[in-house]
Amino acid sequence: MLHLSFVTALWAFSFSLIGVYLAGQVDSWFSALSRVFIATLIFLPFIKFRQVPLKNAAQLMMIGAIQIGAMYGFYYHSFLFLSVPEVLLFTVMTPVYIALINDLLDKRFQFHHILVALIATLGAITMRFEHINDQFWLGLMLVQGANVCFALGQVLYKRIQQDVALAHHCCFGFFFIGALLVTALGFMLFGDANKLPTTQLQWGILLYLGLIASGLGYYLWNKGATLVSVGTLAAMNNLLVPAGILVNLVIWNRNESLTKLLIGSVIILLALYVDHRFETHKQPSLK
Repeated sequence: MLHLSFVTALWAFSFSLIGVYLAGQVDSWFSALSRVFIATLIFLPFIKFRQVPLKNAAQLMMIGAIQIGAMYGFYYHSFLFLSVPEVLLFTVMTPVYIALINDLLDKRFQFHHILVALIATLGAITMRFEHINDQFWLGLMLVQGANVCFALGQVLYKRIQQDVALAHHCCFGFFFIGALLVTALGFMLFGDANKLPTTQLQWGILLYLGLIASGLGYYLWNKGATLVSVGTLAAMNNLLVPAGILVNLVIWNRNESLTKLLIGSVIILLALYVDHRFETHKQPSLK
């Protein structure tokens, strides 16, 4: 869980950086394309092209296309209609989607995954339930589209990586190549070349998002996803909410309720504890 915790702290800054400095100023598709392009360049030299079966390469590209490519298309555009706290609030359904997708692929129903996801969701909602703007429905739909893509990508990667014998970094480049194809196509079809970055700050933020948030972040997050249970993975997704709001509060001086932040965080930690208890009881005792 160390990987997921580290990336949670890392990604906590991304929400505000995008919402404050990029949304409405830099074309959404260009923002997505630039950070994916940078991340692809980082992992491209590590790819063992001859050692990765074509099937696995295609699967990783498909996951990247969904988890990052399609997700960014929804995610970046949501900031045009929602504030940073609202985007954070509406991501709370991701754990539910993770649990449901995993059970659907297993062709079975595991109640404790849903329970853990719902507890984590309750914690996130506790922190950020407030008045919503007039474009609520469109913003909500966009974020939910991003949530489904992000959840599906995590579940598929956790499953597919079990069949890949190579180390993560030797094949993770295919993940970004898939995302690059989608974001490049999105920019060509829907992008606005008149809304490219105009300041050093905007270029610097895109560089940070590509190198650190995407390159390092998605690698560690997806690797961490293979090391924990589905329930823990679902709950860890919602730790991004208090972390993101805390950063938004401290650095950008948003007026948030510290009491709600604390209560919501405790509820999410409770979800992690509940999952730990279920997973412990599922393991056979050693005699």
